Amino acid sequence: MNRGRSDLTSSQEIQTQNRAEQRTVVWRRRYAIRAGCEATVSETVHAHGLRNCRYRGMARTHVQHVLTAAGTNIIRLAEYLSPGIPSSHRPRPRSRFQTLCRSLPT
Repeated sequence: MNRGRSDLTSSQEIQTQNRAEQRTVVWRRRYAIRAGCEATVSETVHAHGLRNCRYRGMARTHVQHVLTAAGTNIIRLAEYLSPGIPSSHRPRPRSRFQTLCRSLPT
């Protein structure tokens, strides 16, 4: 496919617009939410094997996902409640679940 100069110019203009938008506070706030979700998905895929389901069918798959999420939250809660023990990986930002647990009386 032969690209003309106008195709490259329009691509460059779009890229410039996108980069300018990425510098705004609104975009960064919206992306921060996505970054948190992506980190959680990455954790469940790499640490808990969520990419490959052990079961067939939507109902059983859903149960596996719910139990994996519960296990992830238990691991995060255990890390949060044991501050004297150093973590094996760098600390991640506090999740909504951790914030909720912090607000509960002990």
